[in-house]
Amino acid sequence: MTDDASAVGVGFSPKIDSSVPHSARIWNYWLGGKDNYPVDEAAGDAFRELFPGITDLARGSRAFLGRAVRHLAGEAGIRQFLDIGTGLPTADNTHEIAQRVTSEARIVYVDNDPLVLAHARALLTSTPQGATDYLDADLHDPQTILREAAKTLDFSRPVALTLMQVSGHIADYDEARSIVRQLLEALPSGSYLAFNDSVDTNEANAEATRRYNESGAVPYFLRSPEQLEGFFDGLEVLEPGVVPLAEWRPDPGAGGAPAEVIALGGVGRKP
Repeated sequence: MTDDASAVGVGFSPKIDSSVPHSARIWNYWLGGKDNYPVDEAAGDAFRELFPGITDLARGSRAFLGRAVRHLAGEAGIRQFLDIGTGLPTADNTHEIAQRVTSEARIVYVDNDPLVLAHARALLTSTPQGATDYLDADLHDPQTILREAAKTLDFSRPVALTLMQVSGHIADYDEARSIVRQLLEALPSGSYLAFNDSVDTNEANAEATRRYNESGAVPYFLRSPEQLEGFFDGLEVLEPGVVPLAEWRPDPGAGGAPAEVIALGGVGRKP
């Protein structure tokens, strides 16, 4: 990838630093994308050498997002989505999945990486009946997210909050729980949380993450299964619960779950 703005059709922000690996670009690399720099590929390869399952995790998280959004836009009747930490656009982004189910779906993407935002604004376009917007905001600042998202979303009607492999960017568990709680408190009854993140019980992933955190990149923190389940406190958790990603309402004909749990995910409804 180059710094050429023509790559996405809009100008890049000078804040982009191609000398330090970035989680969104590395994730894009693991998914087979090209929107990354050599430093991201090097970090991704080093991580994958220690934990080859990271590619399956990236793909599994993406597939879980798709199944959750299809359920929410379909059976649950949700028409609004707040997707925080969206990452670089790839196939089947949240608005594409939701708007295939219902063309009037409204989606707000939130990220604080200028490369992600540049690509999102260039590539993620809404149906005429719905809406898609993009916020440059940080998960550490939920009140700014809520204030800006309210310009596109109607917080008097249910909203689906999606947090996929992003809560680990917040080092302190209590702070992470508090941020998710603040976001959910602003949403009305009948809203949902769709969430997944990695567990700390896989030794290879834990060691690869430890070395990644020493690379100069923004660190990521794995959590116990019990801690991940704690993000759903106070919610009505949909069946089959907070489970390994492949076990959450798998598509017909899908392969079985990996032998070792890497990440957990679930969907919960606000009473």
